[in-house]
Amino acid sequence: MNDTYYSHGTAADRWTRAHLFFDAKEYDKATRALTGLVDEVPEQLAPRLLLARSYYHSAQLGKAETELRSIVERNPVEHYAQLMLGRTLERQGRDSEAAPHLRLAAALSGDFPD
Repeated sequence: MNDTYYSHGTAADRWTRAHLFFDAKEYDKATRALTGLVDEVPEQLAPRLLLARSYYHSAQLGKAETELRSIVERNPVEHYAQLMLGRTLERQGRDSEAAPHLRLAAALSGDFPD
């Protein structure tokens, strides 16, 4: 498949296609469908978060980190993005950097330790 397939159609078509790829665990294809969409609507949280998740699951951790940092910069109270950023940093062996994001995610979601 060439890249035209991934960029073809309306934003809604591409969003649906990206979800289908993600749900089928074809994360690399999901990233290809989402990249242009995120460029078009950078303020939209859902496509950006799905792109970050796709990067994470396809082990493109640097790209996942970049997307997640962009999300938390725009919306620091987005608890799932904070959680994903913490997990991404952990997966890279950067536990001390991950800890504040994981604590903040827990606090924002109301998941306090007993």
